[in-house]
Amino acid sequence: MRILFLLSILFAVIIAKEPDAVINAEKSVDSRATISIIASNDSTKKYIKRVNKIFISDFKVSGHFLVDENVTTGSYNVIADSLKSKSQYTLVYKYIAGGGASLDIKLFKGHPKKLILHKNYSVSLLEKSPFLMHKAVSDINDIAKFPSIDWINKFVLLSRYIGPKETEIMLADYSFNYKKVILKGGLNLFPKWADKNQKEFYYSNYQGDNLTLYKLNIYTGKRKKIITTHGMLACSDVSKDGTKLLLTMAPNNQPDIYLYQNGQTTKVTNYSGIDVSGHFADNDKTLVFISNRLGSPNIFKKPINGGAVSQLVFHGKNNSSVDTFNNMVVYSSKEGRGANIYITDTSNSQTRPLTSGGVNLFPRFSSDGKVLLYIKRSYSGNSIGFINLSANRSEIFKLGVDRIQAIDW
Repeated sequence: MRILFLLSILFAVIIAKEPDAVINAEKSVDSRATISIIASNDSTKKYIKRVNKIFISDFKVSGHFLVDENVTTGSYNVIADSLKSKSQYTLVYKYIAGGGASLDIKLFKGHPKKLILHKNYSVSLLEKSPFLMHKAVSDINDIAKFPSIDWINKFVLLSRYIGPKETEIMLADYSFNYKKVILKGGLNLFPKWADKNQKEFYYSNYQGDNLTLYKLNIYTGKRKKIITTHGMLACSDVSKDGTKLLLTMAPNNQPDIYLYQNGQTTKVTNYSGIDVSGHFADNDKTLVFISNRLGSPNIFKKPINGGAVSQLVFHGKNNSSVDTFNNMVVYSSKEGRGANIYITDTSNSQTRPLTSGGVNLFPRFSSDGKVLLYIKRSYSGNSIGFINLSANRSEIFKLGVDRIQAIDW
């Protein structure tokens, strides 16, 4: 607990008063496909506004569509020739909610209109219905032959404090329209997906002086003990093939980074101060991590298999959160009373800001590296932001969750 308190102080960021902003160079209008939406008169009226909002947000954040936000209503059995929309694409949908939910879509293209997609989606639980819209939009994106936005269908995994020495771990869709607590009771921290399929995740359970890393299957509930230690324990990254873990451990009250493989741990850093939050980079050959070697948290790197440590980031005096994808590196840097997110690479050849103003924390790459998730903090509450790096688009959603301890995607 002493080390957890130390780290929370070391990497703390004050909530800012100034408004948040995102540095964003949008695609030009004519580089995105226009799309209009028609909601069927037969849809469950109670949910139409919510469904429309999700569709609009999904199309926006995809970066590939310019969506008409004035959703109209009409018959689901509309005849293509009768459609008056001037958009390149017209989506007609019917959404029915009961114990579960179903979504029927028809997608028309061109002038005159031609039906190019007719599909049905369903879920047995109503609470999971946001994933119906996400899947429909990703399928529409695919049939329009745009680069994949499969990340839109992924779960977000997070832990949050709900009381003294008590947390809960939650699953959510990317827009946080769906939220579900999957683990509670005690202090369960640092959730990290075990693979891209998002079937299992690692988390640390703290019980007094005993710290245990578990692997939990979200579908079966089966739990496997990985390692137990003292002082501190967190899994910060998993190799591409899922066979290696980077752990922050402090068996002698000294936080360092360890490589875990085949049941064995190997110490990768050895410093009298604090080395934490290790991440794989450069095809799992490089370690990127946070250290206070210069007196305040900053980003460093070193070869996984041995070699000298070198400073990676030369911007800011308090860089307290980092993530990697191949050779790309994102980090949160404290600036005045706020914090902004920057992106660079492992050679530090190009660095640029992605946010401007406010408190922007926990940057996380999507599984394909094309989109960034991050948390925006303010006095009015937390929001979750997304930056589409390939399409230069961004969206922000109210989170409805506070006291976040860690997040993964």
